[in-house]
Amino acid sequence: MKKSGAKKITSILLLSTLVLAACGSNSGGTDTSGGSSSSGSASGEQLFRVVVQQEMPSADLSAATDTISFSALNNVYEGLYRLDENSKPQPAGAVEFAEISDDNLTYTLNLREDAKWSDGEPVVAADYVFAWQRTVNPETASEYAYLFEVVKNGAAISAGEKELDELGIKATSDYELEITLEKPTAYFDYLLAFPSFFPQRQSVVEEFGKEYASDSDKAVYNGPFTLTDFDGPGTDTNWSYTKNEEYWDKDTVQLDKINVDVVKEAPTSLNLFQDGQADDVILNGELAQQMSNDPEFVSQKDGRTTYMELNQRDADSPYHNENLRKAISYAIDRDALVNKILGDGSVISKGLVPAELSFSPSDNKDFAEENENVLTHDADKAKEYWEKAKKELGIETLDMDIVHDDTDSTKKLTEYIQGALNDTLDGLNVTVTPVPFSVRLDRGNNGEFEAIMGGWGADYADPSSFLDLFVTGNSYNRGHYSNKEYDKLIEAASVTHAADTEARWDDMVDAEKVLMDHMGVIPLYQKAEAHMRSAKVKGVVAHAAGAQYDYKWTYIEE
Repeated sequence: MKKSGAKKITSILLLSTLVLAACGSNSGGTDTSGGSSSSGSASGEQLFRVVVQQEMPSADLSAATDTISFSALNNVYEGLYRLDENSKPQPAGAVEFAEISDDNLTYTLNLREDAKWSDGEPVVAADYVFAWQRTVNPETASEYAYLFEVVKNGAAISAGEKELDELGIKATSDYELEITLEKPTAYFDYLLAFPSFFPQRQSVVEEFGKEYASDSDKAVYNGPFTLTDFDGPGTDTNWSYTKNEEYWDKDTVQLDKINVDVVKEAPTSLNLFQDGQADDVILNGELAQQMSNDPEFVSQKDGRTTYMELNQRDADSPYHNENLRKAISYAIDRDALVNKILGDGSVISKGLVPAELSFSPSDNKDFAEENENVLTHDADKAKEYWEKAKKELGIETLDMDIVHDDTDSTKKLTEYIQGALNDTLDGLNVTVTPVPFSVRLDRGNNGEFEAIMGGWGADYADPSSFLDLFVTGNSYNRGHYSNKEYDKLIEAASVTHAADTEARWDDMVDAEKVLMDHMGVIPLYQKAEAHMRSAKVKGVVAHAAGAQYDYKWTYIEE
């Protein structure tokens, strides 16, 4: 990792090759379809028209949890670091990389004095302090507060055991920050480039109160663009990003505006593209297969795993039964799922952690290759486990409903799984319930499901971004899976072996093995997105880990 201009090149990342190796893999970067962001020149109207499949659930940095929101926030805000075209953290709101203490616990950063909010006010160190404290404040109830547990006192503050001002971030001057960690953290540079760690201005948050970020006019922005024409989370089906004239690096930004429209049906999206009304749309299934040889077709493998969770919240839930969970998993033909149903370049999951994301510090082995693959299709095994489950549960039949997003691709996916389970497991009656994205998130958070289709995209290039989710009590462990052995292994990776990269790696490998052996969650596939993207669009940067899209370097070349 290049660190020219840094005061001290002692980043904890240098202790661990796994994160560096992930950056060198095919985990992100500039799409070849659009050309390099460093070549060519802008010409014609600098308007980029993007179609997405879901509404934006939140425009609040402390509340956002999803791909759509994080991509939006990444383009209208900026943190201390920003992922570059090669998905490597580089100084952004900071002038240079952090000076790091010998024990790898204290980070000192100097902020750039030319960084401003969209209303012209300077971005100062206190804006970062306030933002981080707001996110860990129990009253905010941020689902992403757990990421701050690596910061000193972050976990204790979130639990209501310590005061906000005890969080390990201090403004030592208007343009200098001192950050103290609980433990060495191999991926901390990546967190500094993640939207949850971006600044927020206290005066603006307090001015709007509960209405803060409820529409695009009730916030200020410090990124390459400002959010415009956004009328409300979870409901608005079109919004835009407009070039931020106050942005410190505005000369790099060539787009004047990005218009975003929500279209859930892939055929409609393709029609818009072919009619010249959209420049970037997402395809799936047969449409993706039909268009795969088109020169404007792009398939982007993502650091994201789609999985099914089963609700184990109640003591008498049948989904506590391991044989039932295994029966469901073995009944699903993942090969048919990715090739016949999706057809967008997605690949079968080998475990919870996706491939090409993280690599062993000892031999550079892909984490996804570390464990024996148990995610196979075997109808005989499925029936065998189903018979055992029925006997143990004292049942002959079971009704199961799967909650899922109401997009065209997810409907087809879930209906396929419904058919596979009904056909294979005699006595299991599966129904499906499609709901809007924001409703699915709410129902998952509230435990209002029997089975639910969900997924996770890497927040940073490390297995812990996935494995931490299924620790007992984690807010993203929506099915409330709980296993003491698993919890101990994750704690060892996080605490006992935090600075021992090889032992930490082994802990995580063993933890995933426990999770998969017990089928605590049912991974299905590693997601890829099939796009039609106009040849005139250049320099779209896609990241496998962190916020998915960055349009800072995008331009139109007519």
